[in-house]
Amino acid sequence: MGFGDLKSPTGLQVLSDYLADKSYIEGYMPSQADMAVFEAVSGPPPADLCHALHWYNHVKSYEKEKARLPGVKKALGKYGPANVEDTAESGATDSKEDDDMDLFGSDEEEESEEVKRLREERLAQYESKKARKQTVVTKSSILLDVKPWDDETDMAKLEECVRSIQADSLVWGSSKLVLVGYGMELKNFQIQCVVEDDEVGTDTLEEKITAFDENVQSMVMAAFNKIQNPLWLSALR
Repeated sequence: MGFGDLKSPTGLQVLSDYLADKSYIEGYMPSQADMAVFEAVSGPPPADLCHALHWYNHVKSYEKEKARLPGVKKALGKYGPANVEDTAESGATDSKEDDDMDLFGSDEEEESEEVKRLREERLAQYESKKARKQTVVTKSSILLDVKPWDDETDMAKLEECVRSIQADSLVWGSSKLVLVGYGMELKNFQIQCVVEDDEVGTDTLEEKITAFDENVQSMVMAAFNKIQNPLWLSALR
């Protein structure tokens, strides 16, 4: 068992092949096993050994906190594929120390519990950060122009109808009446709104607004702007 000489191309190739379907030397998180192998490698593996190089760079980021990593360092020959001869010089001595520790039986069980606890803590931290991470949502500011049937249409009722349309991704803003032309009493109703693009479209708004056909003749989009500022609600206050 082992990787062979990790300072040789052959040993690095064995290491890269071993990591082809693994993220770490042992288990599912950085441990003293990774540090033991990392310290036996003289430097970054070549680029063509992509699995070994990715692992090396990842473990290197834990150098400053290696003392806090779980596990107990074992002889280098205790890690790696079983069909590779251990050529590490310290193998015999460390192996004897490990055998002495195994006589008590409890160390591995305690270590397993510790690894499990740390893994669960890190998973919980990851899920917490993931939940707090802001989701990028594209929004648009739209100015709608709603045309009544005639100058006798109850415009207050028309506005009430429009604002009655509700959705989590829709916020109504300011509104006003706009004269259609000089010398005419007919006024159109204009209202601003902000929508989430993936949830509410102009077709949906037109369908719902024109459904109030007792007061609404038609609706058009007078202006449309994408919103870049995340504080998009402030524009409507």
